[in-house]
Amino acid sequence: MQFVATDELKTGMRLAKPIYNKNGVLLYDINSRLTVAAINSIKNFGLIGIYILEPAEPVPPLSREDIAFEQMQTICMFKLREIMDQVVSRQKIDSLNSLIENILRNYGKLDHRVNFNQNLRSPEDFMYKHAISTAILVAMITSRLSYTVQKQRTMIAAALLFGVGYRYVPRAILEKGEDLDESDREATRRSLARGLDFLSNYRGDFDYFPRALALMQVFVYHGSDDLGSLKPDEDLLQMRMLLRVADQFDRATAMNIGHAPVSEIAAIQMLESDPYEYHPVYVTTLCECIHICPGAARVDFADGTKGIVLVENPVDFMHPVVLRFSDNEIYDLTKPAVQRLIQIKDIMKTMDNRVKMDADTIKQFVPDERLIELTKKFRAALYPVASGQRTKEYKGDLVSHI
Repeated sequence: MQFVATDELKTGMRLAKPIYNKNGVLLYDINSRLTVAAINSIKNFGLIGIYILEPAEPVPPLSREDIAFEQMQTICMFKLREIMDQVVSRQKIDSLNSLIENILRNYGKLDHRVNFNQNLRSPEDFMYKHAISTAILVAMITSRLSYTVQKQRTMIAAALLFGVGYRYVPRAILEKGEDLDESDREATRRSLARGLDFLSNYRGDFDYFPRALALMQVFVYHGSDDLGSLKPDEDLLQMRMLLRVADQFDRATAMNIGHAPVSEIAAIQMLESDPYEYHPVYVTTLCECIHICPGAARVDFADGTKGIVLVENPVDFMHPVVLRFSDNEIYDLTKPAVQRLIQIKDIMKTMDNRVKMDADTIKQFVPDERLIELTKKFRAALYPVASGQRTKEYKGDLVSHI
């Protein structure tokens, strides 16, 4: 898979990802060959480029849930762009409720992990795609933590709209990605504050909006002296920390022009390295919402060898059952003695953050009864463990981090 700029697209190239219109209607399916009409359509969509399959590359696997995820992201992105246009022109934003409810309906009550795939982002569409992904993460995390629906709406609204002011950030700064100096950060903060001024006009339009606006202010002004008369309470500060975890995880793992994504493992390790800024309860809950090291994932080990995940560990993603290619041996990393011999360093991903191998690939590595019995025992031991076990260990420790 490779990224090809729109101006360099040629007829006959095969699409690595499907393309939808703003209503979610499939225009060009995965593996479709580009035609002159398709290339013109892509240019008209304003896309800076797309993912293209290499000449001999097989079609990457996409589950029904993955397809629905991409389709919804596209629909929500166009809807959010329309809402942000209305905000800066001071028009009513009646469709905000339907956007929030759509996200809640699809990701605010999930009882299983999802593959959190992301689209390529440019300085022109970064604010929309980032906001949608962050809002989806917020919906999943707040659901796991049993937040009320009203509180979920508040947090999703904040995730969707705090970035309105990115429209006023100079392009040169946006193109730097995360490599910003203090003057860049201050310019970004001023632009985001400008967006908050526009949003203040909608304070009385929705019952959740005053609280959402207060959360956006606390989030944008964190670390500065510009909060003015706003005195955030404990609950508001906790919501800021949760939003910060979702925001930073999406930033780290998304593919941007000039910024290669890190893996989910590297992103989680980064968050865990600063427990004061990224509280463990929210980081751990995030890990319970998405696949970090799923079955069929190809992994790098600390000793330089490579392998594949045979059985995902739903309790501790760094300790699954793996097969190491160098010796063709199976290792159960839940056992301390095995952990001393072999440790996962990172996971291998494609450019759009998908696992390199598909689930069918691992079938060739499960030929004997020994592995079948091992995986049965492993699943029986781990899957009955209540989801959220590790989260519960931290719940009483939130206040000390505020």
